[in-house]
Amino acid sequence: MLEFLLALLTTATVGALLVPLLRTTARRTERLDSALAIYRDQLAEIERTRADGTVSEADAAAARIEVERRILTAANASDAAAPRDSATLHRFLPPALALLIPLLALGVYLNVGRPGLPAAPFASRPAGEHPNSNQPMTAERMLAEARARLAENPDDPEALAELGEALVLEADGTVTPAAVEALTRALAKRPDNPRAAYYLGLHEAQSGDSKAAVARWQALEAASPPDAPWLPMLRAEIARVSRAAGMPVPTRDQVEAMQNLDPAQRQEAIRGMVEGLDTRLKENPGDRAGWLRLANARRVLGENDKAADAYAKADALGPLDTRTLTDWAEAHVRQLKPGEVPPPAAVAVLERLEKAEPRNALALFYLGAAAFAAGDKPAALRRWNTLLALLPADAPIRGLLEERIKAAQ
Repeated sequence: MLEFLLALLTTATVGALLVPLLRTTARRTERLDSALAIYRDQLAEIERTRADGTVSEADAAAARIEVERRILTAANASDAAAPRDSATLHRFLPPALALLIPLLALGVYLNVGRPGLPAAPFASRPAGEHPNSNQPMTAERMLAEARARLAENPDDPEALAELGEALVLEADGTVTPAAVEALTRALAKRPDNPRAAYYLGLHEAQSGDSKAAVARWQALEAASPPDAPWLPMLRAEIARVSRAAGMPVPTRDQVEAMQNLDPAQRQEAIRGMVEGLDTRLKENPGDRAGWLRLANARRVLGENDKAADAYAKADALGPLDTRTLTDWAEAHVRQLKPGEVPPPAAVAVLERLEKAEPRNALALFYLGAAAFAAGDKPAALRRWNTLLALLPADAPIRGLLEERIKAAQ
């Protein structure tokens, strides 16, 4: 439906621009002046989009060449009148081509392309890495390859991140719950995984938490090598989401200054910014959005105890939604040692999460562990059996869960 509306809008716009060509009573000089005014506006718009990063330099240059070509064509057409027997053709052929070519291009794109799909900066690989270099890397093929790798090694962080990306591409750019689960596992196994960090930030942006998304992406930007291929797209996303949320966009100088630091200095600079935010929040403790930004930053840095405290302060100013409750619960459980029972503070968060989302796997597993430790085996069995029914047959945690269920029976 969106593509159809865009087609209508494009047709209407081009049609409006071509009205002067159909007015035989207007003088040729007036038509030229009108066309030049339109082309000047188009050039100005191209320059604005290039300056704010909406289009790349290459795309902007191609657009400018096309507009300049049209200006020359309009000027040449004004120098000599067309022969009488070809006047009708000259009047109607340009409008017809200008209207039909965009529609034809859109039809081809809708047939072979995926209009809703966002840029996938991590999906492309050198042709030599593909088993068949002549076969394009589609979302379906990425899914098959990632699942094959995970069958051999369920904890492979690269395969988990690739699975998450493939699920996003398959859903036309939406970061689905299944993708979030795979990406979260990938980031837990390898905290510096850029693919997982990018798509989890996209999930936060799609969930309405633009500040958390930008904070995650800025941390990824600062930790990335200066020549990382995903940086241009990442910076464009930071600018886009920041503008949409009314947030200040980092200046080029700030970005370049961060990139000039070595990895240890960048990490120190990131921690310095996080500590600066912490200091500001102590002076202004009523900033709920600030506490959420700090909690997310702490979680990205692996400081889960401090992240849990920040979530608690944000929650005291206003109840957290289900997604943020999940992040808060994760900050608690990531502090646990293998087999350790969640403490009362974690149980309280997990119980709220279970109430908001009764089939939440995180809540079912750890609340089951808490109930078992407290001697309430029926409650533990109820939660663990529910979780077992939700898990896919090849879930790595399935064996552990079955052992716990047997122990509780």
